[in-house]
Amino acid sequence: MTEEKMLEQAATDIEKRIKTALIDRGMTQVQLADLLNLSPQWVNRAIKGQNTPKAINIRKKIYKVLGLDD
Repeated sequence: MTEEKMLEQAATDIEKRIKTALIDRGMTQVQLADLLNLSPQWVNRAIKGQNTPKAINIRKKIYKVLGLDD
């Protein structure tokens, strides 16, 4: 598997994990954004697996809020 494909797969895995946790908690991305005091657009970018430093930081916050931090 190429590095590019591995990155795409990792982003897909991140998105699935977060979206499953949101569904399990009956929460929307907009509600999550409100809880984190962030724009829904940034939360969506982070959930989609964007690799900017800001998106990575947001993902860490999302993991903590959703109890996904290992």
